[in-house]
Amino acid sequence: MRDYKWLHEFCLNRFGSAKALEAMLPQPRSDAELRALSDDRYLSLISLRIFRAGLKHSLVDAKWPAFEQAFFGFDPDKVVLMGAERLENLMQDTRLIRHLGKLKSVPRNAQFILDVRREKGSFGALIADWPVSDIVGLWKYLAKHGSQLGGLSAPRFLRMVGKDTFIPTDDMVAALKAQKVIDKAPTSLKDLAAVQAAFNQWQAESGRPLCQLSVMLAHTVNH
Repeated sequence: MRDYKWLHEFCLNRFGSAKALEAMLPQPRSDAELRALSDDRYLSLISLRIFRAGLKHSLVDAKWPAFEQAFFGFDPDKVVLMGAERLENLMQDTRLIRHLGKLKSVPRNAQFILDVRREKGSFGALIADWPVSDIVGLWKYLAKHGSQLGGLSAPRFLRMVGKDTFIPTDDMVAALKAQKVIDKAPTSLKDLAAVQAAFNQWQAESGRPLCQLSVMLAHTVNH
């Protein structure tokens, strides 16, 4: 595995200047910002991620104001009370994306958020306090306790809310294979641990957040 210096030099050459490189890199939210984000916004973003999966994002985003209305502004205390009959009625609402499995995930994730609130005080506290040195642990926690948050949904949701994370996209997996960190898409605990360790090393060397390292690494793949 090459060190961060190689990664930085590669990306500088690809983008032509440090200014151009920095302009395309994401910035994570601070712990204080993550903690301040309300539970209804977390539920909205979890749901948005789930409905975006497999669909054109712009299509889902255009319908999202109707989802906000249909789900009471994603207030988890209200959404958790939505029963099967209410969800069946939403299947007739042409303003929405009528996917029953995804619709059912919303009250289930409302319950998840309320469970976390009872334990941590807020869902934002869980997200903010989780150490990025074990971000794959947060992915697994979300997938285990939430609804429809497996695969890439957990890391993509975290990127949406601004929690620092890498995302094992096809390009990033190809880059990690080239660096001999893994030899296949990281789904096993062993492979995920190897990827986390590699990112922890690059972060220690560079001081950069994981999300920036993730994007830089993906750009080392030739198209």
